[in-house]
Amino acid sequence: MTGIAAVFLDRDGVLIEDTGYPHVEDQMRITPGAPEAVRRLNALGYMAIIVTNQSGVARGLFSLEQMNRFNDTLVRRFAARGARIGAVYACPFHAEAKVEEFRHLDHPDRKPNPGMILRAINDHGVDPARSFLIGDQASDLEAARRAGVSGFRFEGGDLDRFVRDLLGH
Repeated sequence: MTGIAAVFLDRDGVLIEDTGYPHVEDQMRITPGAPEAVRRLNALGYMAIIVTNQSGVARGLFSLEQMNRFNDTLVRRFAARGARIGAVYACPFHAEAKVEEFRHLDHPDRKPNPGMILRAINDHGVDPARSFLIGDQASDLEAARRAGVSGFRFEGGDLDRFVRDLLGH
């Protein structure tokens, strides 16, 4: 039996505008069409999974708790618009961390490494062949490649239009 289909979504630059280490609610600017895109993907049977590097924790710009609260708020805001995000994987590690506990020269979860995607595949029974990633950076696409998942680069604009075009709908 094959696993479920999933879409792996980068957070900053895909689901929300990258405003430079956003971590409090008033910094959350949802990308145009993002809830609609997730709702469309959900309707087609995809589990939406966020995979996000969050070096702001390692850099001492905000705490792990603040990051988790921000991610929880994002999931709730999408849910309020009928868009289900099934899981969030965030990597707070960075090679040049100011916060010692988050210093790691090459953490397996930090994209371009595939750790977050591979853990999600394992945790949720995802079929990589039926799944894909949408990211805005080369490191997102490289993480997808290393995990055996197709990757597509979103360069801004309306995410729902991007997803419609990607899926040929």
